[in-house]
Amino acid sequence: MKGIFPIDKLEQIQTPYYYYDMELLRATLRSINEEIQKHNEFVVHYAIKANANPRILRVIREAGLGADCVSGGEIEAALKSGFPADKIVFAGVGKSDWEINLGLDHDIFSFNVESIPELEVINELAEKKGKVARIALRINPNVGAHTHANITTGLAENKFGIAMNDMETVIERASAMQNVCFVGLHFHIGSQILDMGDFEALCNRINELQIQLESHHIRVENINVGGGLGVDYQHPNRVPIPDFKAYFDTYARKLKLRPNQTLHFELGRSVVAQCGSLISRTLYIKEGASKKFCIIDAGMTDLIRPALYQAYHKIENISSEEPKETYDVVGPICESSDVFAKQIDLNGSHRGDLIAIRSAGAYGEIMASQYNCRRLPQGYSSDEI
Repeated sequence: MKGIFPIDKLEQIQTPYYYYDMELLRATLRSINEEIQKHNEFVVHYAIKANANPRILRVIREAGLGADCVSGGEIEAALKSGFPADKIVFAGVGKSDWEINLGLDHDIFSFNVESIPELEVINELAEKKGKVARIALRINPNVGAHTHANITTGLAENKFGIAMNDMETVIERASAMQNVCFVGLHFHIGSQILDMGDFEALCNRINELQIQLESHHIRVENINVGGGLGVDYQHPNRVPIPDFKAYFDTYARKLKLRPNQTLHFELGRSVVAQCGSLISRTLYIKEGASKKFCIIDAGMTDLIRPALYQAYHKIENISSEEPKETYDVVGPICESSDVFAKQIDLNGSHRGDLIAIRSAGAYGEIMASQYNCRRLPQGYSSDEI
């Protein structure tokens, strides 16, 4: 376990910080590329919301992936890291005018449109610039996913997308506009999905919608199925790379693509989660009447997922070989929810030990805050230390 961390080098950096195993990231990207090369019609965009560290973005861009953005800031980060504008897709329910104009100025591949009002604004702004915006309509497929309620996105009750019953009306509306060009349909049902049956259900729904559209002589050039593939938070050492073969094979078998259709994916967590660890240092071991607290210098400001989603992350004491003891691992933030885990077994811990919170490469550094006037955690790659 400790062999995967360069302890001597990590000891020299002020905690807390993120450490990224770039060899694992590159191996993950190779696995993705090996699978999509079997399917000429498959294109993968990296969901920048998972992690926008410039070192991470550079390696992903070098692997040939496009970018999936949900803000103007993410578009800027993608462009700065060298992602071609014609491989950038822009999603989100609340695109502001400056963000839309940014996408128009750079001629991005498509805007994933989520409402008629948004469609009208894009058409209006494109007209002012004398441009035609490529748009894909995000359809809410009303398909559930076996994941946390806060990260489902494909149910009718969620805020995302256009209702299926309105799909044809919105396509007709877009086709009548002079400054938008309808280029595809976009879907996304949620995140951290490990049951391939959920993706099969999405495929079945898309197959139904395609038949419905074709009955009205509407052809779709691009299908975008979002991302959602999860990772094994319980066993980051045993399963460092997600099962991309099963994921892509599910779509190859179940989704009935038409000739010359392109299938787009927007993978985020599955690309970067396992390569990142939050490295912290033990401040104190506090013994109570019925338990021991391992108080570390990282807190919910550095990694909010456990507090926000009750998310599990494997925690390891990478400094100790002592017999295991049971601890509550907590941070220094003045909030009762600043708890990373309760009643977990760690090698005997002492002040100064390095603690690694694993599988933190996705939605870790990017979601950090400065609550309590804390410094933002830095991110370091294995290439540089």
